[in-house]
Parts: sequence; structure tokens; C-alpha cells
Amino acid sequence: MNILDKIIAFKKTEVAEKSSLVPIKLLEKSIYFESDIVSMKDYISDQEKTGIIAEFKRKSPSKGDINPSASVEATSIGYMQAGASALSILTDQEFFGGKNDDLISARKFNFCPILRKDFIIKEYQIIEAKSIGADCILLIAAALEPKRLKELAKFAKSLGLEVLMEVHDGEELASSVNEFLDLVGVNNRSLKTFDVSLQTSYDLVEKIPNEFVKISESGISRPDTLVSLKQAGFEGFLIGENFMKSSRPHQAAYNFMNEYRELLAAAAGLTVEK
Repeated sequence: MNILDKIIAFKKTEVAEKSSLVPIKLLEKSIYFESDIVSMKDYISDQEKTGIIAEFKRKSPSKGDINPSASVEATSIGYMQAGASALSILTDQEFFGGKNDDLISARKFNFCPILRKDFIIKEYQIIEAKSIGADCILLIAAALEPKRLKELAKFAKSLGLEVLMEVHDGEELASSVNEFLDLVGVNNRSLKTFDVSLQTSYDLVEKIPNEFVKISESGISRPDTLVSLKQAGFEGFLIGENFMKSSRPHQAAYNFMNEYRELLAAAAGLTVEK
């Protein structure tokens, strides 16, 4: 079994246990359940913003601990002050050290789109995402049959949530794209081997239908890479580890985004006021 297979196998057991302990009717009583979402699609598409989805994660299967003691409150607020367009919050505990309370905390302190980053395989998790204050969910093409992915995307839309579908190659993109998606992300890191190649994004950007907001994910560590990806056609960029490995993730994000703005302005022949 590769790491993705292990995660999905664990997730099946986890979701079964959670749904037996916390019934859907209880989730639907959350103060967030009837709230309108903040559109990630709109925020990422806004040319006045950076397009960066800043991610909060404590660890990963490939890197181990990244920043286990980081504060969700300080980091998420700092990300938004630095100029992020949206937040991505890991809620998987077993493999990424996250929890639902992390997203609830981020929601409490920030008015911005929040992506629930998890391995969603059941409708229960989508209801749960809405109940903890998420605006958008992630559906991973490598983890779901195309028919099942479409069913889950349609269900998410019925709750008012937006959907980011993640692909790793052209085959996943061609077989899984559907009308219930809002954003399509290209993950430059293979969830099977954890090898990273930005070429994956460049190869797929023109194959993503233009009605979807295009996101490049993972392996982005330099501001000039964002300029190249933007020029290639991407509107959004998911960055987590590059910020989280710093002792002060929000400061790392601030420095990164400032340099990105300057490079983008220079590419357009403009100057940035400091």
C-alpha cells in the first residue's frame, strides 16, 4: 500500500467511528451550518489579491513534524495580514496533526475563504466541514472514482459549499472534471511517492477548462515561481510547508508575499509602494 491507500483505509474507519459518536442532526445545529460561505473562487479570482492560499499544517507523512507547536490563531491572522487570499486548514489528525478545532479557531478570527483540507470520502465529512465553518472542501481525484467524486461535489454544492478538485495528472483531470466544481488544483507532489515536480502544473494548466479557477499546489518555495505560474495561467497557489517550516510562519508569509508583489510589478513594468 502506498501512503494514499493507507490514509484512505484509515479514513474509512475514522469516519465510521465519528458518525456513530456525533450524529448528523447534531452537526446541523452548529452556528455555522446556516451561514453563507465566503467564496474562495471570488477571492482567488480577485486581481487585487495575491491568489495565495496559505496553509496551516503541523506535520506531514513525508516530512514528519514541521511545526507541531504553531498557533492557529497567530498564524492564520498573520497569513491574512500578510496578504493571503484564503486559508487552508488541515483537519486530518492521524497523518497531518490537524483537528477540526483548528479550522473552528481560524474561522473565529478570520473573515476569508477557508478550505477544509482533508481526505473526504463520505457525505458525512462534507456536513462536518460546513458545521465547523469551512467555505470550500477538497476532493482528491486520486482517492475517488470519478462517479463518486461527482456525487460528493454535487452534495457539497447542495450545502452551499465550494469545491476544489485536486489532480496529479492528465488522466485524473480528464476523467474527473465535472460541472459541480469551482476550482481545479494541480498537486505537484505525488501522493503516492511524495516526489515533487512543478512541471506537472505547467503540463496541465492549459488542459483545465477555463470556467474553473486554476490552482497550483505544493512544492512552491520561491516568489519568482509564482510569477511564472501566474504567467502560465494559474490564478491561485497553495503554499503551506514553505511557511510552516519557519518558527514564525506569518513572518515568512509576509516576506514571501512582499517579494512576490515586487516581482509581479516588475514583470508588468510597475513599482510597488512600501
